[in-house]
Amino acid sequence: MKTLSNLFKENVREYGMLIALIVIMVYFQFATDGTLMKPVNITNLVLQNSYIIIMALGMLLVIIAGWIDLSVGSVAGFIGAVAAVIMVRYHQSVGLAFVVSLLAGALVGAFQGYWVAYVKIPAFIVTLAGMLIFKGLNLAVTKGESVGPFPETFQKLSSGFIPDYFHGETLHITTLVIGVLLSILLVYLDLQARNNQRKYNFEVTPFSFFIIKSIAITAVIMGFCYLMASYKGLPNILVILFILIVFYTYVTERMVIGRRIYAMGGNEKAAKLSGVNTARLLFYSFVNMGILAGLGGLVFAARLNSATPKAGAGMELDVIAAVYIGGASASGGIGTVIGAVVGAFVIGVMNNGMSILGIGVEWQQVIKGMVLLLAVFFDIYSKNKNP
Repeated sequence: MKTLSNLFKENVREYGMLIALIVIMVYFQFATDGTLMKPVNITNLVLQNSYIIIMALGMLLVIIAGWIDLSVGSVAGFIGAVAAVIMVRYHQSVGLAFVVSLLAGALVGAFQGYWVAYVKIPAFIVTLAGMLIFKGLNLAVTKGESVGPFPETFQKLSSGFIPDYFHGETLHITTLVIGVLLSILLVYLDLQARNNQRKYNFEVTPFSFFIIKSIAITAVIMGFCYLMASYKGLPNILVILFILIVFYTYVTERMVIGRRIYAMGGNEKAAKLSGVNTARLLFYSFVNMGILAGLGGLVFAARLNSATPKAGAGMELDVIAAVYIGGASASGGIGTVIGAVVGAFVIGVMNNGMSILGIGVEWQQVIKGMVLLLAVFFDIYSKNKNP
């Protein structure tokens, strides 16, 4: 059986950042006199960081493949502007705006992916150009002014909550039921994975660790759901995030295309010699990034209830930082979906906590920059120590 020390060493990136997130949350909980963990603030934390998490899922695949995308903030702002013009200026339906926006995001990703994958221009240059192009197109589409407000249906994408089918008076019962069902499902899946490992004579963690882990997971989920239930329940965007996280976890861990992306990021030449069409795979990674940047732009616009000429400015920095802080390797081939989500929440909790404490924006940037630098240093140090 694996010892706890061996288990931590093998998963030091994921567990290290999870522990860091817990420490940061505990610190700001005390520093803000309990404000951080209030239900209304937790809800705002989720809503404020939802678009970062969405785009971080796409950025994760690009970074695992060994590249980077600097244009996601500008693309998100541009797609939000496209949706705004369709709904506000042309008075078209929310559904049409949603479909057109995601298709536009896919075309943007295909445009950039073509130059990187087939023309072989470095992604840094292509996406830097893309940042300028789509920032300019955002200005052109909005004509330099804010476009809004949006229909109420579209606003609910970012500000709506799931209905309570049990009509609780003081608590959102549906949220608690979802928490119970999710806890049972996760423990069951973990137990099933453990049994499969034993069946094929793989090493498994001690049963006592499995019990502790299951109790901890259940406590976190039910504690979070209770906080949400005491306010307005689960936000609509959280349901979307959950679906995306499950989908991309399945893609990266269970599907062939996910394994090939890891292989390409680890050693592109070896992957190509093994029969992997690396150019096509890289192209798909950028198309996927474009779609998720588009979705992130829609969520961001819905939260602001308007599309602005400067929307998305600097957003790419938080997205890239979330992926690296979450344990992805700067050289490609390493990273997890859960790690990217944890990284996004590290950024989000730091932003939220420092804002509550009244720390200036300039120092917030300094602190986030130092955290990013330390995360990449940790990656390099781990590689040098365990080549």
